[in-house]
Amino acid sequence: MFAAIASFHTALMALCSLSSATLRRKDVRLDAVQFAGHRPAAAAQRCHDLTCLPTQHSLIHSMHLTPPTVLILASGRGERFKASGGSVHKLQALLAGKPVLQHTLDAVRASGLPWHVEDAGHPGMGDSIAAAVRHTSNAAGWLVLPGDLPLVQPATLQAMAQVLLDQRAVVAWPELAGERGHPVAFGRDCLPDLLALQGEKGAAPVVRKWAEQGRGLAVPVQDEGVVTDIDTVDALARAEALWRQRQA
Repeated sequence: MFAAIASFHTALMALCSLSSATLRRKDVRLDAVQFAGHRPAAAAQRCHDLTCLPTQHSLIHSMHLTPPTVLILASGRGERFKASGGSVHKLQALLAGKPVLQHTLDAVRASGLPWHVEDAGHPGMGDSIAAAVRHTSNAAGWLVLPGDLPLVQPATLQAMAQVLLDQRAVVAWPELAGERGHPVAFGRDCLPDLLALQGEKGAAPVVRKWAEQGRGLAVPVQDEGVVTDIDTVDALARAEALWRQRQA
């Protein structure tokens, strides 16, 4: 069932300069003030409205905390992309001359956050998330990021990490003009729920559970990358156009 995944596994590994074992051990401590300084303007304004901007007191304490780990999901079969006319797996498809997954990895590295690539074959996104969390079970929290979001900005990753560092929510998600996107942030309280995930639904039930308890937070951002996933050939073309606009 996972023949499509196996066919591009070697190419995927070539994109990563670190082995999976190294990724699992990667533990980076960052100054939380740095995160706050890179917060997108719109997100900062909305956070101010919701009293989720860090106070000086909280920054002093969060400076000494390990930030959450970014879980880059690269296990999907990419069937929709191939059905739309793609000749390779979507994560291998070139965007501005570079594989989609490489763009995503570059953004994560630039954020300075610890990260883990989950690229083993799994039946569904829920299984992939659960496996990634098992591999990073000692993390301070998690940012779940599908590998096919090549235009997500490092500042957005930092802003979502800051929400968890400030303990303003158990789960949080970025929103662009009211549309939910990724990465979705999960605090340590979500560990049992994330480990129990399976199937195609991903972590939506976990988000819903904590949001219904009033412990979820929408973080508005000015980053089209949070909703620009590469599911089809047309989506890849739109992403390329957006990338060129950013470079202009």
